[in-house]
Amino acid sequence: MSNTLRASALLLAFTAAPVRAAEDIVVTAPKADTAPTTTRATIDATTIAERINLVNTEDAFKYLPSLLVRKRHIGDTQAPLATRTSGVGSSARSLIYADGALLSALIGNNNSTASPRWSLVAPEEIARIDVLYGPFSAAYPGNSIGAVVSITTRLPDRLEATINASSSFSQFSYYGHSRSVPAKQIGGTIGDRFGRLALFAAVDHVDSTGQPLSYITATQPAGSSPIGTPITGSVPALNRTGAAIRVLGEGGIEHQVQDRFKLKAAYDLTPGIRLTYAGALFLSDTHAGVQSYLGNPASGDSAYAGSFNIDGRAYTVAASAFDAGLYNHFERDSSHAVTLDGTGGALNWRIVATRFRFDHDSQRTPTGALPSAFTGGAGTITRLDGTGWETFDASLSYHAGPQLLSAGGHIDRFTLASNRYATADWLNGSEGALNLRSTGRTRTAALWAQDAWTIAPTLTLTVGGRMEWWRAYDGVNFSTAPAVSVQQPARDAAKLSPKAALAWNFVAPWTVRLSYGEAYRFPTVSELYQVVTSPVAAIPDPSLKPEHARSAELAIERGSVHGNIRLSFFGEWITNALISQSGLIGGNISTFVQNVDRTRARGVELAAAQDDLIRNVDVSGSVTYADAITARDAALPAAEGKLLPQVPRWRATIVTTWRPLYGLSLTATARYASRNWATIDHSDTVQETYQGFGHYLVADLRARIEVDRHLALGLGVDNVTNDRYFLFHPFPQRTFHADVSWKL
Repeated sequence: MSNTLRASALLLAFTAAPVRAAEDIVVTAPKADTAPTTTRATIDATTIAERINLVNTEDAFKYLPSLLVRKRHIGDTQAPLATRTSGVGSSARSLIYADGALLSALIGNNNSTASPRWSLVAPEEIARIDVLYGPFSAAYPGNSIGAVVSITTRLPDRLEATINASSSFSQFSYYGHSRSVPAKQIGGTIGDRFGRLALFAAVDHVDSTGQPLSYITATQPAGSSPIGTPITGSVPALNRTGAAIRVLGEGGIEHQVQDRFKLKAAYDLTPGIRLTYAGALFLSDTHAGVQSYLGNPASGDSAYAGSFNIDGRAYTVAASAFDAGLYNHFERDSSHAVTLDGTGGALNWRIVATRFRFDHDSQRTPTGALPSAFTGGAGTITRLDGTGWETFDASLSYHAGPQLLSAGGHIDRFTLASNRYATADWLNGSEGALNLRSTGRTRTAALWAQDAWTIAPTLTLTVGGRMEWWRAYDGVNFSTAPAVSVQQPARDAAKLSPKAALAWNFVAPWTVRLSYGEAYRFPTVSELYQVVTSPVAAIPDPSLKPEHARSAELAIERGSVHGNIRLSFFGEWITNALISQSGLIGGNISTFVQNVDRTRARGVELAAAQDDLIRNVDVSGSVTYADAITARDAALPAAEGKLLPQVPRWRATIVTTWRPLYGLSLTATARYASRNWATIDHSDTVQETYQGFGHYLVADLRARIEVDRHLALGLGVDNVTNDRYFLFHPFPQRTFHADVSWKL
């Protein structure tokens, strides 16, 4: 792989990314903070359609430098964003906005319920995506440690309509078993402008089946024994720590039916003031199944629980072993955002208010033994109804000669409401006694200011700061087994985060920029208060401290109309780092967050793109080296000097697009990541197994033809070489994709 990396780096050194203008769109006004404080990557709607086999909005990030969206299958609602210094279990270290409205679920810091709400944006409404790396702008909270993503959507300036449909298919196999993984999607948009009023509506439907998300395993006993019913079908393997196991079956085989409805309206109150409303409703109905590999030779039936004998060893499989992978999950989420933008002369301003709610979120899981539990019986119902957040942001910028002054205020509130009930019938029964409750709130208020001063025509100094007041309160933990009933104490903190950047255009078109920023990432309400028991247990800690990051970057960039090239040297030092990890607690794999004394990350990133590198061939890509380690951990000294969980040392991406004929584009891409680790002390020595974190090299292909100005067809293959890898869960294998789009 080293030769591949060297070849990629050599190619990138001679290349430089085009930013194509989206046609016939009206976009929302930019944020007031426009100072050049940080590295930026951009992709637009034309490039997305041409190069990416896209079904869901999060697919658009697939080839951007140093980013990974952990999307396990089409329609996955648990798809967090990983950055160059933070892994997939650190969702609270990035911020994702759509037209200034928060999509990041900062109720937690995990890759499940705290994953971004990508579903609030229809892929067809994306105009462009900008990614800002690092916490160098005072306009953003401390969650910007990793990156800030800004999705700009479009509004029509005349009558328009689109219809799109796609179909995907994969044959997934592992541990000697295979299954078909199909998915289909259909959607449409319509919009028009009526004088000062612009209206846009979108609807989208997805029906998908995923590969297994979990495997049921049993540790192999040390000695032989004649005890138990003889059973066949299990698969010998190793777990991630190298212990011998038997794989007994599959779980979390999700079939999802999802619908999204989106409405936007914008009214120009005056030529310089616009009022915009965006509302979205997301519905998801998920049925997850299990498949046992075990068979009873005497009866010919599948086996799920009991005392078994496998190859002369005795195993006891609990009734609950398969239960966690069998569930029905219904989600109904709603979102509202109101924005007031003003532009005029030297002054620009914006006010954004948002509200997101889990209106109805219930997951039903059995507690009895299979196969009888397939038809009902005792179980639990976990509800997150009422969980959500509200945000309010006001910002302005003013050009005063050589200075760009910007300032703003922020208020947010995040609410957790998690209640689990017993039920006599997990399929259709009503809620019985409450047996687990986790509730709480966090609130943050902030004021920020920033000044970008053009000292000389080639030199700009930006300085700023953000003052934040944080509070966690109303924390309650209740459980019947074990018996717990606790009103958690309130927590408070007030922190100031300074920022500075110096940009020097030493010779056109070259720029050198040195950035420094501090940021405090406060514990989320779920990290403090939420107890989860399945499918993977999560343990909260109400005493967690805020993590304090000090970040720096030196970037050298060259930009032109047809491309750019950037070399960045970055460093990050975090004290009281909030690290999400997994390990054995009470004999079961559980996730938990700890304050690690100190972590340190440093690295280098080369990113470039060039249109027409050779005639009709565009090339872009990136190579990132990150040495992100645990510098000090008094609680676990064995972790010191080890790479941080889920942050690989190497990442590389290359994208090549050839246009042999007008309207026809052919794209080939490759994505690589070196060895990932699941644990902070690197006790997970085996990569290619369930719950392990491995390396991957994934190649994708896409062909797109614009038949005429109305109709476009796409064909593609993701993971052409069928790389089989795990990032805790198994990831998609070779997937064929076809799509068609029509526009008025």
